[in-house]
Amino acid sequence: MSPPPPVTVTHSAAYTNEEYQSTHYNLFKDSITVPLKPVLPPGVTQYAFDAAILQYMAIVGHTQVLQCSALIEYIDPYELREGTSERKMPSAAVLPKNTEELRRVLAVSNEYSIPVWTFSRGKNLGYGGPAPRVNGSVALDLHRMDKIIEVNGQYSYAVVEPGVTFTELYDYCVKHRLKVMPSVPSLGWGSVVGNTVDRGTGFTPTATHHQHICGLEVMLADGEKVRTGQFAVSGSPSAHLSKFTFGPSIEGLFLQSNLGIVTKLGIWLTPAPQAFMSCSFDMPDFEDVETIVDIFGPLRRDGLLPNTVYVSNIVEWLGMMGKREDLWPEPGAIPDWRVKELQQQLGIGYWNAKFGLYGARDVVQAHFNELEKIIEKKTTKGRLSGDMFSAEDGEVLDPASVPEPHGGFFVGVPSLWSLPMVKFRLPKDGGGIGAHYDYSPIIPSSGKAVLEWVKTAKKVCEAESFDLFCDFFMHERHVIFVNMMTFDKTNPDHRRSVQNIFQNLFAEGKKRGYSKYRSHINTMDQVASLYDFNNHAYRRFVETIKDAVDPKGILSPGKQGIWPKRFRADEKLKAHL
Repeated sequence: MSPPPPVTVTHSAAYTNEEYQSTHYNLFKDSITVPLKPVLPPGVTQYAFDAAILQYMAIVGHTQVLQCSALIEYIDPYELREGTSERKMPSAAVLPKNTEELRRVLAVSNEYSIPVWTFSRGKNLGYGGPAPRVNGSVALDLHRMDKIIEVNGQYSYAVVEPGVTFTELYDYCVKHRLKVMPSVPSLGWGSVVGNTVDRGTGFTPTATHHQHICGLEVMLADGEKVRTGQFAVSGSPSAHLSKFTFGPSIEGLFLQSNLGIVTKLGIWLTPAPQAFMSCSFDMPDFEDVETIVDIFGPLRRDGLLPNTVYVSNIVEWLGMMGKREDLWPEPGAIPDWRVKELQQQLGIGYWNAKFGLYGARDVVQAHFNELEKIIEKKTTKGRLSGDMFSAEDGEVLDPASVPEPHGGFFVGVPSLWSLPMVKFRLPKDGGGIGAHYDYSPIIPSSGKAVLEWVKTAKKVCEAESFDLFCDFFMHERHVIFVNMMTFDKTNPDHRRSVQNIFQNLFAEGKKRGYSKYRSHINTMDQVASLYDFNNHAYRRFVETIKDAVDPKGILSPGKQGIWPKRFRADEKLKAHL
């Protein structure tokens, strides 16, 4: 198959950071195996679409409206169905610079009933990236709205626009010598707003990002701006200090939502501590996951451990070290005996937990001492380690002074650390295109429940000749379990296996009452169907709100399974889903 013709980028680059821009562009460019084909928005004629394009250009400038092959950065780079008509593709991309341009773009979209698919940085990789739920939607790219409005060192909060990345927020804090530590996810090139409103997570004490939102500004479909909480009180000094409001709290309506577009986000940060201890605990056997969960779950609940405990299995570690064929060249999943060999060679456990302790040096040491006592009472297996990094009395720790592998995102320093793991199943002799997909259920923080799940997941994956490649994030009362499927998207057997694994895991999760914390665009309706109480009353309630605030149904139709009235009623429009 001949490659698509080269594309010259004329619009504003996605990143000013050269490493990020090069990695970003090559990720999308190198992922395309079937040339992009133009598509119209659903229910819109070519004549009307051309007229709308001219109006979009008049608002944001000719170079900030993209079509045809220039849409290379607006597809799913990990698309499973690239060679079929089911591929999701925008009709155009529009890149506003500020809220006034955004308001005028929405006015045009309303006039022509053109749906827009909104995103901040498009880095929701493995879940569709920037690709739209409805084929032919206009990609509404907000990365040019990139102002850091405020970072307050005294109260440890930031206010940012959608285009601000975790790396840019971190760099700003370093430049201005602010004694705060932003929470960052495993990849730093994503949007703070995008990750937060999609309920993403990081690794510091403010790791559950959406739980630290404090004051949103949102633009509704008609262009009206709404603020939430004390941020809605003009000039309030408490705008980003209190989550209290007067009347109903509405922030949650805009998480994983198509009811409005978040244009400003207030989010709490972690005050920089005097000391940080990098902690790890590993256990050698597959069944030890039960012990790990039953040790650390109560410690998350009682507050001894202030942040997410990140637990990964050995196969995920192997994914960072090279190609799978170098470790196991035979067909089928890596056998247990070979996994044991690799554990011994690398000196790591089957399960490997990492977390941090933060605060005054003596308090951190006391917490670690208590942790040692608790673990000794619970198990005779496993290895606990703690490495202390501390500033002088009266000073705070510089996160950049904590070396790898101890620091990084555990002290709020962003990177592209985990991106190479998508290449794990590529041929060792070259070729192929690395990609990933996942199934990520929310499971009770119970050792018995997690062990039962990993046994099930291992069986499902190995039935398709895939390894159990997984990690999980321990919150106070639940874990988010990520079953990762890395694959070569040029390999039809891999693509078929990934789809089978997902559907089989979904079926197993459904039996147990598990939903996902996040969904790929292609499975949003499927996940939404799980919320079935009282004949899907939740969905019907949100649909009622959707029809009231977005009567033309232009904002991200179908996101999280919420469809506007015109899509629910029109069979022709449903053909675009």
